[in-house]
This record gives sequence, C-alpha cells and structure tokens, in this order.
Amino acid sequence: MRKDKKELSKKIVLPFLSTMLLTSSLVACSNSKTTSSDTDKGGSDNTITIMTTTFQPDPPGDDNPILKALEEYTKTDIKINWALNASYQEKLNITLASGELPDIMMIPSKDPSFISAVKDGAFWELGPYLKDYPNLSQANEMILNNSSIGGKIHGIYRSRPLGRHGITFRKDWLQNVGLQTPKTIDDFYNMLKAFSEKDPDGNGKDDTYGMVISKYTGPWDIMQTWFGVPNKWGEDADGNLQPDFMTEEYFNALEFFKKLYDEGLINEDFAVMDPQKWVDPLLNGQAGVIVDVVDHAHRAEEDMLAANPDLKEPIDVIGAVEGPTGLHNLPTSGYAGILAIPKSSVKTEEELKKVLGFIDKLNDEEAQKLANNGIEGRHYEIKDGKFVDLKEGNEALVNEGTGFNQFQPYIPEERFIKPKQTPLRDKEEQVKKENEEIVVPNPAESLVSEVYAQKGQQLDNIINDARIKFIVGQIDEAGFKDAIELWRSTGGDDYIEEINKLYKETKK
Repeated sequence: MRKDKKELSKKIVLPFLSTMLLTSSLVACSNSKTTSSDTDKGGSDNTITIMTTTFQPDPPGDDNPILKALEEYTKTDIKINWALNASYQEKLNITLASGELPDIMMIPSKDPSFISAVKDGAFWELGPYLKDYPNLSQANEMILNNSSIGGKIHGIYRSRPLGRHGITFRKDWLQNVGLQTPKTIDDFYNMLKAFSEKDPDGNGKDDTYGMVISKYTGPWDIMQTWFGVPNKWGEDADGNLQPDFMTEEYFNALEFFKKLYDEGLINEDFAVMDPQKWVDPLLNGQAGVIVDVVDHAHRAEEDMLAANPDLKEPIDVIGAVEGPTGLHNLPTSGYAGILAIPKSSVKTEEELKKVLGFIDKLNDEEAQKLANNGIEGRHYEIKDGKFVDLKEGNEALVNEGTGFNQFQPYIPEERFIKPKQTPLRDKEEQVKKENEEIVVPNPAESLVSEVYAQKGQQLDNIINDARIKFIVGQIDEAGFKDAIELWRSTGGDDYIEEINKLYKETKK
C-alpha cells in the first residue's frame, strides 16, 4: 500500500455518530492463511475471509450446511463477515478506514471510497491474471470495462443481465387491430397509433393510447439508441468523444418523441407522472406499451390474469426495433458490485492467485447450484426430471439457503438449476440473450470524472429539462441548442476536455 493507514483514513470522512454506533459491531476480518499449494489440493489451512452484504438480520452462520458444502467443494475454510445491506456503505467505509481488511470485499458499483483507495494502490489490479482461470477468462469484455476504473480491473464483477431492456406490449390488442409484431421504428409508431385510434380493446370507447411514460427518463434513453444515438458518449469523425445529445441522431430521435406527444400517442402528463404509478395504465387497460426492463412483461401479465383469468396471452415482449443503422439497444451496466482483493490482507502474488482460484471455482456449476439451489435432498430434489423446491413453506430452510449469491460472480454465465418457467418468462430470457448482440457500449463508462462528480447533476438536469421542453413544444430546435450552450458554459466543456484526456490515457 502506497499510503499508510492514517493517510488512507483521512480520505474517508465519516459521520462521528455513525462511526461510534457501528464500530462496536465491526468484526475484525482475519488475514489470508492460504498456505496450501493449490486451491484444489488445499485443506483446512486454506482460509479465505469475505465481506459482503446480506438482506436478512440473521445471516448464515459458520455451521450452515450450504457453507460447509461450499467449503468442501472449494477446499477452503470460508469466513464470511455479513453486513446488512441498509448499512453496508457505512460498514464499508469503516472497514476501509480501519486497515483491517478481509481477503475479498464486495464493493458497490463505482464506490467513491473504493476509488480513492484504488488510487492509493490499496487493491490488486486483476486484469493481467484473468486469462489464467477457466471461468474468469470468459468474462464479458463490455462488463469488464464497465466495472473497471480508468480501464483497469480492480474487482471481479457480480454479473447481472446486460441486455435487460425491451418493449412490453399488449399482444391481444395488436391482434385486435390486425398488426404484426413490430420490427422497425415505423412499425412501432404504427402500433402506438393503432392502440390510440382503433379501439384495440373493442369496447367502443375512445379510452386507450399507445405508450405510457413517467418522469423517469429511461424510456427516452432506450428508444433513442434505436436511431443510432450513442450510449452517453460517442466518437466523432476525429476519434474524440462527444456527448450523445450533440449528435444528429439524437435530434432525429427528439423529433420522433415530439411526434408521439403531439399526436397523443403517449400520456400528456408524462413529465410529472410518479414512476411508482407508471405501470398502472398498462394494467388497467388504458395504455398498450411500456419501454423499460423486459421483466415488466411477466409481472404485468401475471397481475392482469389474476384480475381477469379470461384474458388469453395478453402480453408479449421484444428487445428493440430496427432504425436507420440497424438494431441497437441500451445496455445495463451488466453488474452489481465487484469482488475486490486488498493488498494489505493478500500480500503476495502467490496468495492473490489462490484467492482468484477460489473465486474462479465459485463459478463452477456445482458451486453455483449450492449457492442458489442449496443441497440436493435437503433444499431441492429432481423428480421426474423437474426441479422441486423443498424450501417452500419452511422458513428455516429458506433462511438456510439465503445470501450465498452475494459473493457469486456468475462468470461466464448462470449455471444453477432454474425451475420451469412460463412461456413469457422464457421469452424474456431469450430477449435478454439476443440483446447482448445489439447493445451499445459506453466508451466512457470506466472513466472517473472530477468535473462530473462536482457538477454532474446540474449538467444532466440542463439536458433532461431541455429534452422534455422540446417534446412538449415549449422550445424549438434553437431553444435546444441554447440549452447545449448553457450546458457547455456551466462546466460541460471542462467535462468534455477531461473525459477525452482520460479516454486517450486508457487507449494507450
């Protein structure tokens, strides 16, 4: 570590009261004792300590049978320091400041305290080692970049669906108006038009519209990628990064959004609609489309069938529609936190390789089954080729099997047993997989901007407000360009300069 503990602790400012309250519950994490020559051949002397989050007040203890099974499979004595999710950030800050770190720490995405510690050299850079491990070597390159700091990998990402965004729509309405599943932006527009004007529910009333949107900006961000808009940043003709809203494609998308609003194909009150009530118009038969995560599809259908069992397959889902430059979609970050390895507890490269070997083994099918399904015969069984969950109705067994996914990377993929799903849930999984081929990477995702840390919210508000005002007709193209100039003079030009400097450094 380049800085001593005092210097590191000065960088992490903690509220005094929180420190006093939580220090008493802080369990010191022992240093690594990985003395065996190989994680596959090691015995009880091979100890690894882990700090991660839990969502239950009584997390698994040392005598937990699943933990014991994981220990046997990985040939490792696993010591877990659980911290409640609600207070994890405070616990993390205290632990970082203490200097008494575990071998593996779950770090929330882009945590400022962690980034500061990385700059001080407190954590191992893992990128050069991943190629040596059968599972970790198959990590997704886009997610690796997204979870990196300045292009350098200081943690193993906890994988989440990368291609999770899509279009949820009323399948029965589409059939009623005589249209096919949309494939292009024009098809999408025609679907919204028909849902608004052709009485898709057949009740003889003019009481439906195309798509519901709330003040959450996600749908606009997703739909604009269909037009070829970059994901936040894109390269210009000279190879320099520029913000998405400075591109011609962005303005083409804006004009399309304004057209939807002007023709009444979306709800007039979208700019003030509470996101908590966003799905209500889909469920109650007012709107026919939502653009967001594909998970909306099965949740909406199950709620609708519970209210009206006579409905026949009311919901369908697709990933994206084709625009001028093909099929594109907005990705998620693809991860939820990382597993980082401190240099103060894992002191040598030999110890580092053993810890990475342990993390790699957690991705094996058997380890994933233990962490997610539990022990066969105790927590589940396979009967007539089907998965049967033995935990249902047994709170003790449920608690026994909860939490072990909090240090599971799922690289290169999920390998545990999944119960048989409904056709729509299966379709969602298919869409997520297909989306991975068309998602648009953000080239600046890994870059940590000081300007944005100070002025990011203000800068984002300028553009988001201008986008809404353009859609509802309060400003025209000249007014939007004025907003861009305001963005630039408020710190945007400094932001662009800094991002490009950082981008060029990573390219080296």
